[in-house]
Amino acid sequence: MVAKDYPFYLSAKRANFALEAQTVTSPAKETEEPSNKRVKPLSRVTSLASLIPPVRATPLKRFSQTLQRSISFRSESRPDLFSPRPWSRNVPPANTKRRDSKLWSETFDVCVNHMLTSKEIKRQEAIFELSQGEEDLIEDLKLAKKAYHDPMLKLSIMTEQELNQIFGTLDSLIPLHEDLLRRLQEVRKPDGSTDHVGHILVGWLPCLNSYDSYCSNQVAAKALLDHKKQDHRVQDFLQRCLESPFSRKLDLWNFLDIPRSRLVKYPLLLREILRHTPNDHPDQQHLEEAINIIQGIVAEINIKTGESECQYYKERLIYLEEGQRDSLIDNSRAVCCHGELKNNRGVKLHVFLFEEVLVITRAVTHNDQLCYQLYRQPIPVRELLLEDLQDGEVRLGGSLRGAFSNNERIKNFFRVSFKNGSQSQTHSLQANDSFNKQQWLNCIRQAKEKAECAGRAGGLESRSLVSPNGRRVPQGEVALEQMEQSDCESDCSMDTSELSADCERMEQTNSCESERQIETNV
Repeated sequence: MVAKDYPFYLSAKRANFALEAQTVTSPAKETEEPSNKRVKPLSRVTSLASLIPPVRATPLKRFSQTLQRSISFRSESRPDLFSPRPWSRNVPPANTKRRDSKLWSETFDVCVNHMLTSKEIKRQEAIFELSQGEEDLIEDLKLAKKAYHDPMLKLSIMTEQELNQIFGTLDSLIPLHEDLLRRLQEVRKPDGSTDHVGHILVGWLPCLNSYDSYCSNQVAAKALLDHKKQDHRVQDFLQRCLESPFSRKLDLWNFLDIPRSRLVKYPLLLREILRHTPNDHPDQQHLEEAINIIQGIVAEINIKTGESECQYYKERLIYLEEGQRDSLIDNSRAVCCHGELKNNRGVKLHVFLFEEVLVITRAVTHNDQLCYQLYRQPIPVRELLLEDLQDGEVRLGGSLRGAFSNNERIKNFFRVSFKNGSQSQTHSLQANDSFNKQQWLNCIRQAKEKAECAGRAGGLESRSLVSPNGRRVPQGEVALEQMEQSDCESDCSMDTSELSADCERMEQTNSCESERQIETNV
């Protein structure tokens, strides 16, 4: 064999050896003919699909029911916790610590069950669920402080001020729920049954007003946490915690959002206890009173949280010119919904629907904070025209994306327009999916209905004024009464002996005109 042919011989021998190994491991392919073609490994093949980053859908954020909806929405600035990081450890997945659900009948001696009716057993299960939920909540709150707050402070991953902003008044909630748990355990009998809980709840539920400051801080806390996740030290620490068994595959925000979800669950738990409580039971009246108390607290916190969220976003609006400022924005106390949309040129816009005005912005970074720069003049909701566009009715243009999408049906578009004199705007906006689009349409329609109803009520109220004698009468009657009073005062101050004939004729003429004016006003 020639020396120059020796490398080729080795290559052919390696190929034959690989082919023999493949034949042994894959008997089903024994009938196929061997191929001497070199096959490029799949890992080295580069396709266009691998170069295109995945499109992340941003959900619509609605705050009409702030507490009922978790505000743990995904942000564009927040990296995905489950995606691999170059600085993260390549460790095998750890065993997740799961929290098993417990039942009253399984926890305590079941021999007492033969003396209880089926309805009473369900009542004991509901009371036990309330108590067990308090234990789980206390454990999670302590875990959030011990596993997240304290280590990040000790390792200087975040400053104390930043951690106080993110965790808020979390520490003050722990003794609050420990108090309720202690009270429930004190009234529990040795066999595990509980006779009365209504009086305990009536006395304890007003303490939940302290949730006001915690829930109102959540929007600012979530924004700061998302911003800090851009720091690789913070992201690496949170990723390590997520991979640990104690986290139960929950990230930090899931733990911080647990108190809010617990708050809105209290009415459901109390109704379940009441549903299985007999009508002649002493707890019946107390449970009904407790339900009214917690519903009032949740409603009040919901309003204050919505106002806090609205103020947070209003403070982060950037106006390019003074003419963009609108009193409708300043007077808004709630955000109906907001989220990311795209126009027909593919430009990403962040749209806010306040109570009476629609604001179209672009997300920018200002002073190391996420802010929203006004893209166009704010549009009053009462004068806004909404149009639902059929799929394929809008064509993308002005971009490479539009060139490749000419033959496709462009979906999930709707149009908002506004015209007032020389000012006019038209925006074709695209939602992420049909569900998101329908949410936007519903929110805008509801906002228009409320604005129109408020306008009609304001018009009626403006026509109903207070007369000089303190009586509320229609506007026309007020004008008539004022004119009559003015005429009386003029007559009283008039000296008729000094009037001339011309003055009398002028008075008669003015009187006729005044009478006709009065009839017109009436």
